[in-house]
Amino acid sequence: MTLPAELREMENEVERLRTQKEDAIRTQAFEVAARLRDTERKLRAELEERKTEWKEQRSKAKTTVTEEDVAYVVAKWTGIPLQQLEEAESAKLLRMETELAKRVVGQEEAIKAVSRAIRRSRAGVKNPNRPVGSFIFLGPTGVGKTELAKALAEFLFGTEDALIRVDMSEYMERFSTSRLIGAPPGYIGYDDSGQLTEKVRRRPFSLVLLDEIEKAHPEVFNLLLQILEDGRLTDSYGRVVDFRNAILIMTSNVGTRQFTLHTNLGFAKAGDETFSYDKMRETVLNELKRAFNPELLNRIDEVTVFHPLTLEHMRQIVEVMLRRLQEQLKERQMSLQVDDAAKEFLIQQGFDQNYGARPLRRAIQRYVEDGLAEEVLRGRFADGAAVRIRKGEGAGLLFEGAEPVEATQ
Repeated sequence: MTLPAELREMENEVERLRTQKEDAIRTQAFEVAARLRDTERKLRAELEERKTEWKEQRSKAKTTVTEEDVAYVVAKWTGIPLQQLEEAESAKLLRMETELAKRVVGQEEAIKAVSRAIRRSRAGVKNPNRPVGSFIFLGPTGVGKTELAKALAEFLFGTEDALIRVDMSEYMERFSTSRLIGAPPGYIGYDDSGQLTEKVRRRPFSLVLLDEIEKAHPEVFNLLLQILEDGRLTDSYGRVVDFRNAILIMTSNVGTRQFTLHTNLGFAKAGDETFSYDKMRETVLNELKRAFNPELLNRIDEVTVFHPLTLEHMRQIVEVMLRRLQEQLKERQMSLQVDDAAKEFLIQQGFDQNYGARPLRRAIQRYVEDGLAEEVLRGRFADGAAVRIRKGEGAGLLFEGAEPVEATQ
């Protein structure tokens, strides 16, 4: 039984008076000790009286369980934040494409395919014994495959922590595949739970991302067949793990490397974007059929080939990345403004035809985050400062606050 804050403060005050009284007695300040004793007795009597009244009121009151209490308990069990549970499911699903497009740029087809599959499952027109959705994301590096998985986890479950990421390059050997469900009895690692099954068992409402699935040993695909068909998997302890409330996404670069030797897949010119994508899609899908067995592909809800990025996409992506940096700076009550010339400079520095949008992130780290961090450490920008970044005369950016400073290269 927890006392109200007011009564706890009174208890602390009584304890403080008792300590002062004992100190006064040790120093032979008996008059002070007598006054403290009288004050302590009076306050202790008042405390006991108020405790009695509080206990009587508590015994008469009836405890009521509200909708908020139930929602809080369910949120703790499932890992889905409270605000997501309170929001109407239908309204959230109808605006799915709009919300995902705020984070993932230039991949409208992939977003629509994922949204359709999720709505089918949530509307109850899909086999209930299978996962909520199963997808294969194909395409060159740096075009948003993993970012879409993160955005989907945050949209459906309220946090990116609901994303269970498994790097399949760790399961290239036959003996390593058992780590997904746990080592069998008598083998080293039996006491350790499965890398995949234990995480899903503890958080059944989650998104499982199998990154670079083409690197996995073929035995891994046998485990995936059971998940995709029956929505369950048995771990090394004999416990049945339910995957019916999970979303399964596999990413792969299969078929894109040989295409990169002749064309630049990370970006495409505006004029030949359609031609480049159609040719790449055909090549990638043909290679996918050669790399994976038909029984696995037949159980996948959607196979999506991501589009190459154009310069127009890059202008949208730099806005997304800078907006994310602005959200981080809000923790220090700082604001950030970047003019158009500075954004174009970042795009030029982050342009790499072979690696998609990832070089842009490194350019922002080098020219914006590093320069801003140095100025904060120098004391030019304190908490609550407003920072404006513009293109300098040379090959750098200017940070305007107390005074313009050339960014460190």
